[in-house]
Amino acid sequence: MELITLKSSRELDCMRKAGRIAAGARKVAEELVKPGVTTLEIDAAVRKYIKGHGAHPSFLGYGGFPGSACISVNDVVIHGIPSRKIVLKEGDIVSVDVGAYIDGFHGDCAATFPCGQVSDEARRLIEVTEQSFWEGIKFARKGQRVSDISHAVQKYVEAHGFSVVRDFVGHGVGRKLHEAPEVPNFGPAGHLARLQPGMTIAVEPMVCQGDWHVRVLKDQWTTVTEDGTLASHYENTILITDGDPEILTVCEEP
Repeated sequence: MELITLKSSRELDCMRKAGRIAAGARKVAEELVKPGVTTLEIDAAVRKYIKGHGAHPSFLGYGGFPGSACISVNDVVIHGIPSRKIVLKEGDIVSVDVGAYIDGFHGDCAATFPCGQVSDEARRLIEVTEQSFWEGIKFARKGQRVSDISHAVQKYVEAHGFSVVRDFVGHGVGRKLHEAPEVPNFGPAGHLARLQPGMTIAVEPMVCQGDWHVRVLKDQWTTVTEDGTLASHYENTILITDGDPEILTVCEEP
């Protein structure tokens, strides 16, 4: 079993740096989500931003992934491959997942953005997904269990009529993009690893408008809802402290 690593103050400074770059790249992507823009154009802008800040896109080449960002449109839950053939249109919802690697550490974050005017239900899905993250990290405190976060996410999402993906989960982040522990978005409270100061984890609700079952397409990356309904994704890398959790994937102050 992989051990959970607690980060030193020096390592956390590196992770804050990586997190700021990842968050900045997510902001760049958000500003480009407009009708007529291709997902490949967004990917190029993300790569330029990350490299321009001296970092490497965490996803580029990871397991063979060809893009710098995962860009997932409408019923694509996660791992959408950027393409010049995917042109955004009014009413789409677009999930962008980015990571930045610098000084030996990763930052990882994601969000779902509306493309122009979207339906009320699509906007509600985006809002519930993001808020479920904040509901979850109310329990991201010393002494709690990982599944206390998981249970809070699931409870909030399902109370609003949506479902949480079971096949993919959040994870530890640090020297590796994916470390222990796994952080599910479902399950009973009071289980899994006990949270300790120095732990750094990515909490990332993946929420479906309909049923939670998903399937991976033949490209071995693109993951879609089985029933063809919309999906949304929100993620930040956080640090467990002696008090409130610290969000590491935040943009630098202007």
